[in-house]
Amino acid sequence: EVQLVESGGGLVQPGGSLRLPCAASGFTFRSYHMSWVRQAPGKGPEWVSGISSGAYSTYYADSVKGRFTISRDNGKNTLYLQMNSLKPEDTAVYYCAKGAGLGYEYRGQGTQVTVSL
Repeated sequence: EVQLVESGGGLVQPGGSLRLPCAASGFTFRSYHMSWVRQAPGKGPEWVSGISSGAYSTYYADSVKGRFTISRDNGKNTLYLQMNSLKPEDTAVYYCAKGAGLGYEYRGQGTQVTVSL
């Protein structure tokens, strides 16, 4: 059974940082492109970032480029999203997803990130 478990969310002030880990199990993690997707209240899902199976290539939405960094540890079956210079518009539930873009095969239960004073 595929499982993706995100953690690390919380309340942070504008300009702050958070690191989101995602623990993967139930599939050969190192063989899959992985993504981060977010969904803000009242809005549809938004692709945030992606990383190739061997971590050779990374991809970012324009809205987060230069502020967020995606990475993975294939030895630990874990995906990460380092978020710096957070803005109120980054407030959303963040999901770890197996696959590329919004055409992912599976996503986790999500972790809430709230950016506010």
